[in-house]
Amino acid sequence: MLAYLLNMSDLLAQTPVLTPGKLETVTIGEQDITFKTTHAYGKVTVYSPSIIRVRLDKQALGRDFSYAVVGEPHKTKTSITQNDEAITITTDSLKVVLKKQPFSVAFYTTDGKLINEDEQGLNTSWVGEAVTTYKKMQDGEHFIGLGEKTGNLDRKGNGYTNWNSDVYGYTITQDPLYATIPFYMGIHHGLNYGIFLDNTYQTDFNFGASNNRFSSFGARGGEMNYYFIYHKKLADIITSYTYLTGRMPMPPLWSLGYQQNRYSYYPEAEVMRIAHTLRENKIPADGITLDIHYMDRYQLFTWDKSRFPDPSGMNVELKKLGFKTTVIVDPGIKVEKGAAAYEDGLKKDVYIKYLDGQPYTGEVWPGWCNFPDFTSVKGRDWWHQQVKFFADAGVTGIWNDMNEFSTWGQKVPDNVLFDYDGSTTTHLQAHNVYGLQMARASYEGARQQLSERPFILSRSGYAGLQRYSAIWTGDNRAEDSHMLQGVRLLNSLGLSGVSFSAMDVGGFAGSASIPLYSKWMQLGAFIPYFRNHSANDTKSAEPWTFGKDVLDVARNYISLRYQLMPYLYSTFYESTQNGIPVMRSLAINYTFDPKVLYADFQDQYEFGSAFMVMPFESNKDYGKIYFPQGTWYDLYNGSKENGGQEKVIALSNDRLPVYVKGGSIIPMQSLIQTTAEQPTDTLSIHIYNGSTANSFVYYEDDGKSFEYQKGDFYKRVITFDPAKHSIIFDAAEGKYISHFKNIRLILHGFDQAATFQSGNIKLTQEDGQFAYLGTDVHNPAANCMVKYAFISNSTGKIQLNY
Repeated sequence: MLAYLLNMSDLLAQTPVLTPGKLETVTIGEQDITFKTTHAYGKVTVYSPSIIRVRLDKQALGRDFSYAVVGEPHKTKTSITQNDEAITITTDSLKVVLKKQPFSVAFYTTDGKLINEDEQGLNTSWVGEAVTTYKKMQDGEHFIGLGEKTGNLDRKGNGYTNWNSDVYGYTITQDPLYATIPFYMGIHHGLNYGIFLDNTYQTDFNFGASNNRFSSFGARGGEMNYYFIYHKKLADIITSYTYLTGRMPMPPLWSLGYQQNRYSYYPEAEVMRIAHTLRENKIPADGITLDIHYMDRYQLFTWDKSRFPDPSGMNVELKKLGFKTTVIVDPGIKVEKGAAAYEDGLKKDVYIKYLDGQPYTGEVWPGWCNFPDFTSVKGRDWWHQQVKFFADAGVTGIWNDMNEFSTWGQKVPDNVLFDYDGSTTTHLQAHNVYGLQMARASYEGARQQLSERPFILSRSGYAGLQRYSAIWTGDNRAEDSHMLQGVRLLNSLGLSGVSFSAMDVGGFAGSASIPLYSKWMQLGAFIPYFRNHSANDTKSAEPWTFGKDVLDVARNYISLRYQLMPYLYSTFYESTQNGIPVMRSLAINYTFDPKVLYADFQDQYEFGSAFMVMPFESNKDYGKIYFPQGTWYDLYNGSKENGGQEKVIALSNDRLPVYVKGGSIIPMQSLIQTTAEQPTDTLSIHIYNGSTANSFVYYEDDGKSFEYQKGDFYKRVITFDPAKHSIIFDAAEGKYISHFKNIRLILHGFDQAATFQSGNIKLTQEDGQFAYLGTDVHNPAANCMVKYAFISNSTGKIQLNY
């Protein structure tokens, strides 16, 4: 036995795998500890009662800097004790145990339930410069999140890599894609937690891929730096994560409308033809996007004057029709002597360089290009000034593309240098944040140059991108599998703090079949950014190009989205406050219902708090759906279903299965053709009967300025309480005056004999039928009699009893 132990000791001494070893010294602060182990240095910090940060490195910890984290540590009541075996950190939500020999970390609830712990014998280790933390995989543990990742909602059994990549026409199992969000959540034994690895090198995650022992996360360089988040509710984990990484600002209202895109619309006459045809066909729309063909030979900050002789004049005409213009921008600045942007970039010294000082040159659409260093203050400041080019032409949206960043050959050298905000580094560390920093520079520049809220869209990004930009899932394909994979991508982005997201509706590469296009357009009405986009070598994909029947279906669903705009805008407001996404995996609200993770049901999702959307392939005649706990109403006929059951339903190419959760409160407006048009002055509030009390925060502002940040908004909480037989509108908050003067209350599933009173006044009411997408929801047999009640939208508290 002694010989065996001596041999093992020799083996461990020679191993290429380095572990921290035992804890040797420790300094205890008010809510943190710093320490040294045999082979490492570290720090553990209490950020809040529910957030713990862990840092480890082979050498003394370096600069504490992050492009992702903007949240500061909260003052937190913290107990830190130690004995010969361990250090224990306790808050009112968590207990962290740091074993001393060998060093390892475990997280417990305050009543002693194990949430997460290092896998003993593996813990954290280094192989060369790569560092990985190994976590014991709990029995029955499931994993969700990681942002833009293909595959199933449940990540268990799979491994993933974060290295932002240009992947045209990617497969539905391809990894990595365009964006990096190294944040995931684990679920087991009625507990859930989140882990955010804030490291911008290539990172790798393993959730039991090729092993049955551990889950792990690691990076190819830099320090081990992760945040552990625990709450009883998964939604609260997302809220804490977005406290760390920030939340989106209110988007411009027009960006929530329908966007008509193509690669590419040109010349100017074609752009105007598309705009007029949308209006002639009564297809509500707010945006038209210009791809790279608007530029002179693809050179950024230019217009092709033969195609667009008067961009400002064109945008004035589009504005008269109720359209905003978004243009594509790529980071590559063509190397061309005399070109204004190129020469100014040289003069201002903003390009990334090799060690010898020569600018890095890579080939993209314009030819050989230099690339601004968006990780430097002067690079971003330079970009801010260049954005004035678009503002002067009346452009209000900036679409950041190719910002992984992409070059022909897809092999930017490792030794290219970046400023990294004052700590020069190589491409290895800067690559994954380049897209985030470009989106940041575009947002900051547009905010400086425009007189209203800008809309920024990005293909690439890193954790925290929600502070600056929407994101779309890149160059997908016109296939059923891509439509459904797109749903999972957007749901996963939502789980990872990104609310404003999109996929190319109809598919970018290839031409959609008529049934697929019809299905995808219906689905588009229920995703955060509704963007129809297709490549230039495909069939035109405007709604009228697929025949009258599809045109009617597309118009109906786009119209429904515009009627739902008060609900959608309020839901975006909620996201700015707590980080909860607009498009919500069922795992957010039904975390411990195992069926929401089944492959059969993983594509179902909630759109805000009220709707459950159930997409299927276009070639299916029947589909199996699952109703989680609660009461659910068919959107189209009002029939009621009880939760906790599976059901097979007939499918139709002109109707997307959508259900409304009992207790929901849904504000709607009259149909408009563009958000630049005012609806009527009556706001319709739909309330669906349920068994538990529910509230909805209704929100309005001017939809275009930043005055809402100074209190110029209108907000009120609407509560439905079936136990008290009451509907209450709290007094309005904010300085903004609501556009709506009257409220029409529309009640679904209530007793037909119910009467409504406000104080001693009996309300004007009327039994009636509510036409919805051409389908009558009046269905007494299903207990869904619709009642109307009309009241004045006063700013004081309104209480209705029935």
